[in-house]
Amino acid sequence: MPFLGAVRLFDWDEINFAEISREMVVLGDYLRVHVDYQPFWEKPPFFFWMQSLAMHLFGVGEYAARFPNAVMGVVTLILLFNLGKKLYSTRFGLLWAGAWLGSVTPHLYFRSGIIDPYFNFFIFCGLLGVIFFSWKKDRADLPLHHSAYFYLLLGGFILGIGILTKGPVAFLIVSLTLGVYWVSNRFKWFINAGHFLMFTAMATVVSVLWYGLETYAHGPWFMQEFIKYNYRLFKQPDAGHAGFPGYHVVVLLVGCFPASIFAVRALGRTNQDRAYQRDFKRWMVILFWVVLILFSIVKSKIVHYSSMCYFPLTYLAALALEQIWTNRMAFNGWMRFGLIAIGAIYVLIFGAVPYLGKHIELLKPWVAADPFAAANLDANVVWTGWEIIPAVWLILVLGLSLYWFSRRRWERAVPTLLLGVAIFVTLTLGFCIKRIEGYSQATAMRFFEQFQGKDVYVIPYNYRSYGPFFYTRRQPGQNPKRYDEKWLLYGPVDKPTYVITKNVFATETDTIRTLRRIGAENGFVFYERKR
Repeated sequence: MPFLGAVRLFDWDEINFAEISREMVVLGDYLRVHVDYQPFWEKPPFFFWMQSLAMHLFGVGEYAARFPNAVMGVVTLILLFNLGKKLYSTRFGLLWAGAWLGSVTPHLYFRSGIIDPYFNFFIFCGLLGVIFFSWKKDRADLPLHHSAYFYLLLGGFILGIGILTKGPVAFLIVSLTLGVYWVSNRFKWFINAGHFLMFTAMATVVSVLWYGLETYAHGPWFMQEFIKYNYRLFKQPDAGHAGFPGYHVVVLLVGCFPASIFAVRALGRTNQDRAYQRDFKRWMVILFWVVLILFSIVKSKIVHYSSMCYFPLTYLAALALEQIWTNRMAFNGWMRFGLIAIGAIYVLIFGAVPYLGKHIELLKPWVAADPFAAANLDANVVWTGWEIIPAVWLILVLGLSLYWFSRRRWERAVPTLLLGVAIFVTLTLGFCIKRIEGYSQATAMRFFEQFQGKDVYVIPYNYRSYGPFFYTRRQPGQNPKRYDEKWLLYGPVDKPTYVITKNVFATETDTIRTLRRIGAENGFVFYERKR
């Protein structure tokens, strides 16, 4: 919970989502999603309801925007601990929660203001409902205290909330996982068509509470545009988010360090005593591959698209660690190599960052061909040298944990590694992220912030940003012509207009006679147009 508001929200997603929630609060309209007070079709509203509630509690700002995910982080760790304890033991529950808390991107996402932590939680719980239903129906020897239909309908209910969070992809992921499990089970029905329809009906009823009301109130516009948008994401890269086919493999292997190192081993053969344990592993392996393959096919490549893999990946890591702990699996040379190799990447990056920060001239030849990036490096960011602490800390964590792994002192090696990496993530946020933001977007955000409470127009020119909406705290009720860029630049505007652009577009912008250049800083150029 602490320090969630220490760094500004990042363009695009964090600012985009926080602006949607801010406008809900300003308008008092929690039914429809807006950006810049215009209907927005890319996301349904559940996560924005959570952010809006936080903004009512804490006020509009970075802390409120990230607070819902911090809460979901606590809830997720409690779920993983209790589920692991139920399936195996208290130690396994701690290992599963620890593998999540002590891996880089899973931990980091709970400090962010993006949708996926909620979306993934609801998908996982929806699938868990089906798994528990099938176990209760088939009399598995795992104590389940409610009826089979309770778990089926609860799973459908939670999945419906997932659909309200980011759309029908939640249902698609669960359905694909069920289908692959059915095939791998030699087409033996673990739920019949009637059970699946009950599950689907419950998910549909919950999601229709908003989708149906939106369609009834405003027509089919949202659904049509939402479907078009998701189809475009699948078929072609969106907003420059392209990547190679193995993009998400690399993202998960490096981003989910160190859990990913152990999870790779657990994808192979493991020794488990009970049938439901072996069955749950099969479910998790199938879920992992379904999500990874699905989003490797999708043309838009964004880091958090594969974040649903965090659930099965951290489970597999906990399984491998449990087997190592009980001497059913060897801590082999490949695991040692993986920890050293990927750990070294982080050490080199966060060791080099403060050094390069104090010797920024070393980077300038590498970006000389990009005038905007080169000018970004001129930002007045103060590096003290203490920013090396996260890298030094990680070296100590890896050294100690590997030492204890080599001596089979699992009770020391595993907590040192997982809790040590969790602290490493926190240290990098404290020492480095704000300074990195100083190079990337801080100049632009400061420009926007100076216009809070002022009756002016502020727009970016030739590039896209949600900063002018959130950081100027733009209000409704302005002239509808402001959505027309040509009117703002050339028309009879009714209030002062301020324009920000990147230096690569400055030559073109300088030719607009209505604008007067008023400054330039770190790759951004600023203009004013009097009324």
